[in-house]
Amino acid sequence: MPILDIFQNHHDGLTGPISGGFDISPHDGADLVQMTRGVMVASGGDLAVILRNGDALTLPGLAPGVIYPIRVSRVLSTGTTATGIKGLI
Repeated sequence: MPILDIFQNHHDGLTGPISGGFDISPHDGADLVQMTRGVMVASGGDLAVILRNGDALTLPGLAPGVIYPIRVSRVLSTGTTATGIKGLI
């Protein structure tokens, strides 16, 4: 029997719950496969990113297990010390 999903016909907006994700390997020259709605790290540290609007920013001291609601197009290897980075969509 298929799992019941009463929200299957609803549009996933930015204020809705996370419905997917992927592993992120930091890279200075390559964009992510998809723009994130948020990120989470397994091991805390700094996260150097390029935001949706093109701004470069380092988010210092991210805590593990916290969902950070940021739209990221790239996670840079230079300046990133956090590990186990997940892109949330």
